[in-house]
Amino acid sequence: MSKVIVVGGGAAGMLAALSAAQEKADVLLLEKNEKLGKKLYLTGKGRCNVTNHCTLDEFMQEVPHNARFLYSAITAFSPQDMMRLLEDCGCPLQVQRGRRVFPVSEKASDVTRALQAALTQAGAAVRINTEVESILTQDEQVTGVRLRGGESLSADAVIVCCGGTSYPKTGSTGDGDRFAASLGLRVEPRRASLSAVITEESWPAELQGLSLRNTELTLTHGKKCIYQQTGEMLFTHFGVSGPLVLEASCHLPEEVSECELTINLKPGLSREILDQRLQRELSATPRRQLGSIMPSLVPARLGEVILSLCGIAAETLCGQVTRKKREEIAAMMQSLTLHIAALRPIEEAIVTRGGVSVKELNPTTMESKKIAGLFFAGEAIDVDAHTGGYNLQIAFSTGRAAGRAAAKTRES
Repeated sequence: MSKVIVVGGGAAGMLAALSAAQEKADVLLLEKNEKLGKKLYLTGKGRCNVTNHCTLDEFMQEVPHNARFLYSAITAFSPQDMMRLLEDCGCPLQVQRGRRVFPVSEKASDVTRALQAALTQAGAAVRINTEVESILTQDEQVTGVRLRGGESLSADAVIVCCGGTSYPKTGSTGDGDRFAASLGLRVEPRRASLSAVITEESWPAELQGLSLRNTELTLTHGKKCIYQQTGEMLFTHFGVSGPLVLEASCHLPEEVSECELTINLKPGLSREILDQRLQRELSATPRRQLGSIMPSLVPARLGEVILSLCGIAAETLCGQVTRKKREEIAAMMQSLTLHIAALRPIEEAIVTRGGVSVKELNPTTMESKKIAGLFFAGEAIDVDAHTGGYNLQIAFSTGRAAGRAAAKTRES
């Protein structure tokens, strides 16, 4: 029987421990927090978007970074497999808009509770409030871990599931990166992914709290379009956020100074048809002030900003708006441009990019190519995806792969 230690009790860690225990390994899960799954409570705004009910091909299209590395793990343990596991553990699920999967209760605690019950049933031991200081090795083979305080625990395999560096209060403080680097593994620098964006323009602050739907967002780097999608976004005191912006941030290069976001408020209309609609609005009420008809076209506060950016007074009578100014308004509605100054601090990112390089790991087992018996899973690995349950599924699938392989270390 292999003795397996799992470091970190988040999504990846719980699946790794459960999978190893189901393979009859002697499993010990170590979590430095006071409870398991602490970061799970933040997902889906506390409702826990556990996965996405999509096909393999659809899943891969939502992974902009190192998708090929995940092919084996997602194939072996799909979103549908995860859904069955949770429902078998007593956590009924529902599929909502965008194929996003949530517990019927919409409570993250029910997901954690179901996984904890499965861990107990499978015979895995759990120690909370237990922090690992280092991974122990000898002759390029894992031998165990050393805890903060000096205690050493032996193991045939160690699975590192310490997460990234966002939301450090949940325990994600880069421990996995430190372990890997100390053992000579290549670690890619951490950066924010699924992050809100700080803009050079200050006018978004005037629209703080305004949410837009059915809006097209285009991200360009220089003259190259690197992302374009229609959906929801949000104006904030520092710039923009919301699903579209978070997803676009996954595609940003390291240097963001040449990147722009262009907002199309009327993606369903051609410029010609939009101009005709403006003409009708203006000619129908020539004695009304221009500012008073803008709410029929866009949200009121946004209408004020558009007129200001076009250099047109809101008090201008509709009948006095020239063709040139009318065309400027239409153009602004379909190409409202923002320049990206920076991403929000990495601590605020939903997930982080970076971590153990995929080149260091076997994509089928998640085992280190350099150190036998050492595995990594979840956000500890340099993989990340769009919003919608994909990142949690990556954690579950890679945790599953690592757990099953780690349980067989004595056989190899």
